[in-house]
Amino acid sequence: MTVEVLTLGEALVSMRSDRPLAFGAPLAPDLAGAETNVAIGLARLGHRVEWLGRVGRDAYGAEVVRTLRAEGVAVDHVGVDDGAPTGLMLLEQRTADLTRVEYRRAGSAGAALSPDDLAGADLEGIRVLHVTGVTPALSASAAATIQTAVEQASAAGVLVSLDVNHRLRLWSREAASTTLRRLLPHVSLVVAGEDELAVLGDGPEDDAVASLLDSGIEQVAVKRGAAGATLFLAEGRYDADALPVTPVDTVGAGDAFSAGLISGILDGLDPRARLQRAGLLGAWAVSTRGDWQGLPTREELHDLATHRPGDTAR
Repeated sequence: MTVEVLTLGEALVSMRSDRPLAFGAPLAPDLAGAETNVAIGLARLGHRVEWLGRVGRDAYGAEVVRTLRAEGVAVDHVGVDDGAPTGLMLLEQRTADLTRVEYRRAGSAGAALSPDDLAGADLEGIRVLHVTGVTPALSASAAATIQTAVEQASAAGVLVSLDVNHRLRLWSREAASTTLRRLLPHVSLVVAGEDELAVLGDGPEDDAVASLLDSGIEQVAVKRGAAGATLFLAEGRYDADALPVTPVDTVGAGDAFSAGLISGILDGLDPRARLQRAGLLGAWAVSTRGDWQGLPTREELHDLATHRPGDTAR
């Protein structure tokens, strides 16, 4: 398989509970991770995508690889670590409107990612490299790996996509800003929430976006949740409303948005259409349970937009 998109980061075991975390609370294990969510979203839309990272030589590490392979994601260069476990994330559905997350990532296999792990990856023959602000937060070696990857890909003319994905439980805004701004000379596409733009740019939104575009970044996408999203390019601004759906689970919505945006770029869609596809995938994510389980195939991509709430497709 000739890979179009390479995603790079940590895959986790997600332990979900539909009630507060306590003794006796049921936990359902599954695959999680910002970069793997994007990889699965793209693969389901028919794009050729590879995930690169490290897992532990344990039962869940093998399950991560098996699940990604089953979803059509290439895993040919995944590293298996004999001395570190696969990372863990605990999620509790505290209320219908509040989900809390705890991490067990320190010393994980994913945190041990190093530039040597890039040796087998084709960073010159791909069309897109997608990274996030999660992985550089895990360790100095993981941050160095992301820096090396974006530099090599950018030098080869590859479109580099960066989702800020700031996780306050992993690092401060100041630390994230220092590290992620070093990536910007090699980045073509920035994806950020309204509250994340300050990690990369200074001042109010318009000023921050202008500074990013002036620095050579080609596209800046701003996620606004239920208020929709905006895509900024040098030639102008494009806005899209959010598709009205019944929210069920918001975890993974931002990753679905990134997958939709990248898919639109790969398919040659115009800026407004690629933004609409990003919003559509985000709508699929929030209206189904799980980080990635409800993401659509190419055939059902537009079903949410063409059916009314509560419809039964017969």
